[in-house]
Amino acid sequence: MSQLFKKILILGAKGMLGSDIVKILSDDYDVTPMDIAEVDITKKDTVEEAINRVKPDIVINCSAYTDVDGCESHTEEAFLVNAEGVKNIAECCRSINAKLIHYSTDYIFDGEKPLPYTENDLPNPLNIYGESKLQGEKYVQEIMEDWLIIRSSWLFGKNGKNFVTAILKLTEEKEELKIVNDQVGSPTHTVDLAQATGELVSRDIRGVFNITNSNYCSWYEFAKTILNFLNINHVKIIPISSEELSRPAKRPKNSILDCNKFHRLAEFEMPHWEVALKKYLASQDFSNFMKRIG
Repeated sequence: MSQLFKKILILGAKGMLGSDIVKILSDDYDVTPMDIAEVDITKKDTVEEAINRVKPDIVINCSAYTDVDGCESHTEEAFLVNAEGVKNIAECCRSINAKLIHYSTDYIFDGEKPLPYTENDLPNPLNIYGESKLQGEKYVQEIMEDWLIIRSSWLFGKNGKNFVTAILKLTEEKEELKIVNDQVGSPTHTVDLAQATGELVSRDIRGVFNITNSNYCSWYEFAKTILNFLNINHVKIIPISSEELSRPAKRPKNSILDCNKFHRLAEFEMPHWEVALKKYLASQDFSNFMKRIG
């Protein structure tokens, strides 16, 4: 990797994505990881103090309020973290001419498009989470000159709650699971997303990029694949509609992101989501879990 940048400050460093970003970029850069104990992004003075102390060339923001249903009943907190917190980071980065890399989401779109979403498609969020993340994107683009926004989807990884661990927990409690079959997207391993981020960092690329693991599936297909890979046969998975599930936050039916821009400029191919899932499952110790369900 290029050593154009020496110092990188990573915010939200102990989260699911942040921890993988720290691990992967530390091999090539002088990385300073900070989590909410060191920097609360909703308080500008703590952001300012950290950035002025580290004086990074790049700040990577992995902090976010990601409870999609929770955002519906905690609107103020969602916007405070996903929008105003991002504004604080952007203003502090601008003051020292640091580049800002920020992560966004497929949920800024309404899912009505029949084809994968490109970076130029018009956002139209269906829920508070998507609205707050979109406002964060706008702040970055309004305030910064040197910025990179990475939109991804359906993240799973080691250090955090995700769909894979949620499904496995449910298999300990239930013999049948009802999973929606009318929402499609691309499950994305945080390790792969971190590696992709490294490719963009090394090339000093700016702009908006969609990055997910390749190919797509429904949540129902995702759940079935998880159990198949672990040879869990005692649980029946039943496909249902989004309307039948009736969750607080409405989700887009189509969450597929077109990642051709990233592949072309970074010359980096993301693995198929099933390959990524196998890698993730192989990296985890499920021995105690398998004993419990066995």
